[in-house]
Formats: sequence, structure tokens, C-alpha cells
Amino acid sequence: MTKDDLRLDHIGFYVADLTAEAARLSRGYGLAPYSEATAWGCRSVAVGAGLVRFVLTQPTAGDHPGAAYLGRHGDGVADIALGVADATAAFRSAVNRGARPVSPPCARDGFVTAAVQGVGDVVHTFVQRPEGLDERALPGFAPTPAPMPATAGGLDAGLAEVDHLAVCVPSGELGATVDFYRHVLDFQLIFAERITVGDQAMTTEVVKSGSVTLTLIEPDVSKEPGHIDEFLAAHGGAGVQHLAMSTADITAAVDTTGAGGVEFLPTPATYYDLLPDRVRPVKYPLAELRERSILVDEDHDGQLYQIFARSAHPRGTFFFELIERLGARSFGSGNIAALYQAVELQRANHRDARTEAAA
Repeated sequence: MTKDDLRLDHIGFYVADLTAEAARLSRGYGLAPYSEATAWGCRSVAVGAGLVRFVLTQPTAGDHPGAAYLGRHGDGVADIALGVADATAAFRSAVNRGARPVSPPCARDGFVTAAVQGVGDVVHTFVQRPEGLDERALPGFAPTPAPMPATAGGLDAGLAEVDHLAVCVPSGELGATVDFYRHVLDFQLIFAERITVGDQAMTTEVVKSGSVTLTLIEPDVSKEPGHIDEFLAAHGGAGVQHLAMSTADITAAVDTTGAGGVEFLPTPATYYDLLPDRVRPVKYPLAELRERSILVDEDHDGQLYQIFARSAHPRGTFFFELIERLGARSFGSGNIAALYQAVELQRANHRDARTEAAA
């Protein structure tokens, strides 16, 4: 296994209500169901668009591993499956370097798969695909014969691929997690940053191999608790906090997914008042970004546009991000400080207005 042949094959989720979640992703994001499977203790549906491929699995037996996962975390990412040229060799290499084996190499329908433990309760399944087969095919799955109930009339949101996954780990575990991906799975460390916003702080290190990018985040517990601490508490430990999907036209994607029922987090008006002093958008007029609450950041390589969906998770944990890159390779860290500044300025303006009204 090398960084050159590794690719993101698919993302596996455990869900409590398969039909409802497939319908939500189809209606909101245009991720239409295309294949399904029934196996011991579970049933699964694959949904996707472009290179975005999710496998949703609902346990139907109490002793299925997914049942324990759902009890600890609720719905969430349980498998970041990695496409490789040789699954057996990748598995043996990872185990020899210290990975904990989950499933030994297994051949089925021309595929070879094997799995090792990743972060928290997330596993990595190595997937070796037979040549010439539909690249969305999965072992044991058959094409969906007809649209699932409530998924008909899916939209086209223009989603291209998974840009990155953000993984939160408890304080003190970031170094070991980065070491695992670098030395066990041959990822490269491509970005590291400590972000301090007001009384909160976090450290982010990004690892990448092939088309797989993981943003690993650790909170600074010496500071005030923030959203990373909240995720770890609500999720029940380390896990995938959000998943970013790329698009070539984020304004169209926001309009389309919004029409499909996706709710996005609002952005304070003061963010856009301050934006020209920090970034001058090169593709979209400021008014269009303001109207849709789209955020803008830039680095030495270009700009990026991003927006975060409101979590639909019962615990308020996992959520999606939409992102469009115009050369930028970073992940929008400048927006964290900019949003904080905007919120604080908005609060100050409200305090001043209340003071004037009372005088």
C-alpha cells in the first residue's frame, strides 16, 4: 500500500432507520440509492452521486456490531473504506506495523476485503476491486430494483466527491493518532495549525494519502470548552464530526440542497461587513454569499467557499459541509476567527443598541 494507489472507496454509516436516512440523503443532497444487500443481522443500502458513495447499514439483530455502535454514538460514520491494489498486502502491512485486525482478507464476487481498527470505533476496510466492474459495485450487493419509498424525485446537487472528513479525538490523543496514520497506513502530514479563538483553542493536523484526507482535531482542555469538547461528550468519544462534499458551484448546490430540505447554519451579517478587509471573493458577488451564508477563506494557493449544514443528528453531533475550492488547499481555519470576531461585534452592537434604547 502506498499513497499513490490509495483512494477513498466509500463511507460506511450505521443508522437506526435505514429507509428514513436514505430518503433524507436522496431528497436533500441528491444521493440516490443504487444498490442494496441483506446479510446476517443487518440490511444495507448504497447511495451516492458522482464519486460520493455512502453505504448505510441498519442492524436488525441485537448482537450485530452496529447495534453496539448505535448505542454508544447514535447514527454515524463507522467505516472509512480505502481502495487499494492489493487488500491482503495492505492488511498484512498495517497489522505488522501495529494496526489492530478487525476482519482478515476475504474474497467474494471478485472482490478482496479486509479491515483494521481506525480512530475510536471507526474501522478502515481495504477494498480490492476486480477490473472492469462498475466502480460503484460492492460484494454481496445487488442493484436496487426500484426507488425506495420516499426517495423518488431526487435532485441533482452537483456534488462531486468527498473532500475531507473531520475527526475529533480527546485531548492528548492527537499525536498518537497522527503517528498511526503516518507510520501504519502511510499517510502524509500535510498541514498543522493551532487555532485560538477567544477563550477556546484546538489543534488541527491534516493527513492525506491518495484521495483520502482526514482533518484530525484535538481540543485544548486548558481553555474554555468549545464545540470539539461538546462533540466528544455527545458522541461518546473519538469519531467523525463532519464530512465535506465538494462542488463546482456552491451557490447552486446551496440553493438545490436547501430546496430539498437541508438547513444550513446562519452567518452573522457582520461577517460580511468585515469580509472585504480580509478576503475579496473572486468568483461570487458578496451579496450572493451573504444571502446564502456561504463563508470565504483563502491561502497562498487560492480561495475556498464553504458552508455547514445544521446537524440532523438526534445528539447534534455529525453534520455535512459543502465546499468549493478555487486552488486553496487549506480547510477554512481563517473563517473560525472571522466568525468569532463577527459574533463578538454583533453582540457589542446589540449591547450598544440596548443601552441607547434604555437611555
